[in-house]
Amino acid sequence: MPEVKSADAAELASIMGQAAAASGSTIKSGKTGDAAADNDGEAAKAAAPAAAKPYMRFYAGPVTQDSGQPGIRFDFNYGARVEVPAGDYRVRFLDREACLTLYDAAASGVLVTSSKKYFIDFRIEVYEKGKLIFAHDLDLQGKKVLLKFPVGILGDILAWFPYAEIFRKKHKCELYCAMAEDMIEIIKPGYPEINFVQAEERPEGLYASYYMGIFFPCDDREHQPMDWRVIGLHQNAAMILGVDPGEKRIRLLPKNKTRRIKEPYVCIAAQASSQAKYWNNGRGWLNVVKHLKERGYRVLCIDRENNYGMGSRYNIIPYGAEDFTGRRPLQERIDLLHHADFFVGLSSGLSWVANGVGIPVVLISGFTLPVNEFATPYRVISYHVCNGCWNDTRVVFDHKDFEWCPRHKGTDRQFECSRYITPEAVNKVIDRLMADYKLKPQKQAVNKKKIKGEQ
Repeated sequence: MPEVKSADAAELASIMGQAAAASGSTIKSGKTGDAAADNDGEAAKAAAPAAAKPYMRFYAGPVTQDSGQPGIRFDFNYGARVEVPAGDYRVRFLDREACLTLYDAAASGVLVTSSKKYFIDFRIEVYEKGKLIFAHDLDLQGKKVLLKFPVGILGDILAWFPYAEIFRKKHKCELYCAMAEDMIEIIKPGYPEINFVQAEERPEGLYASYYMGIFFPCDDREHQPMDWRVIGLHQNAAMILGVDPGEKRIRLLPKNKTRRIKEPYVCIAAQASSQAKYWNNGRGWLNVVKHLKERGYRVLCIDRENNYGMGSRYNIIPYGAEDFTGRRPLQERIDLLHHADFFVGLSSGLSWVANGVGIPVVLISGFTLPVNEFATPYRVISYHVCNGCWNDTRVVFDHKDFEWCPRHKGTDRQFECSRYITPEAVNKVIDRLMADYKLKPQKQAVNKKKIKGEQ
């Protein structure tokens, strides 16, 4: 059996680099405060509560479009909006696709806004003394449109972003995407026709803007048209934008294509932002890492943290894995994944990164149903025990409870959804993946050793 080498400090520095991670009256239109949600194993961990950034800030700004009628302005920023001066006016909002009148009421000296903030094929009509004086059908072609993404998360944004490109192509609009700088750095190279701006930046003259996310409470129908637990994390973005919800994969491109590690290797990630997301089988990672090494692989753990948890629960890097963790730029992990044979992880951000790089992913999760993540033939779940609470519309995720287990917390069945996923089952899936892709790391390593000896 070929020797499975471990990285030393010098090699780690060479491979991963030394850079640190970058880190009138108004008709009510719904929530204008902050929403919070995080289904992402690599979500940013705030150093202190005071430093935590809100998941989303809703800000529509001044109404931007001139109607040509005195005192009447309109746009589609945070819903359909119409300003009318004092007088005998009436405002109507219509959904052209559904052929329905959504709103029809008198207005005088007010800003009228629709309650629905997601994409609707709106028509706006304004009447004065019963006579139609202004009508406008939403038309995004050639217009400035903003999609605003939450901050402090990884996997969710990677799941949603492909639908932004579909939206741009469908409407032929001048699309701007607002997000955190570290996300711009890894997404922008794959999407040269999209304009990227900082999270709270708003370009001048926006015709329309939409807010991406999964919004709580889950019955919020102002920011999302249906319950995201039913359709899955990624497809909620398609519903918000009114595009085809079919499976789409983000493009994450390597910046440095040079292979830094000669031996065959696999990347893993074992950390998450909630204990329910972890693989809570005590023999799990230990035996999977051992199996991978026996098959001839180096096993690189690329989590941000090598030790993470809260309260009495802490989770450490899997025994036997090489420590490639650290607060380093995501791009370095993308470059590393680019040459990995495959990835083994959880329902977390780095699984979405690996999927975006385009390598096979073995995804281990019991608290989510497969509909929640990208499609992979190498999904591992046990249906013999409690499972899928994240997608159960009868329960709501508690972000503040690290040990959230809505059906069995405090009992001997807590986290059984992942405890009953055995390492033998995962190893069996790994072996099937290797057979599908004809991966033979032992043979590769032996051949390289022979070539080196001949030289």
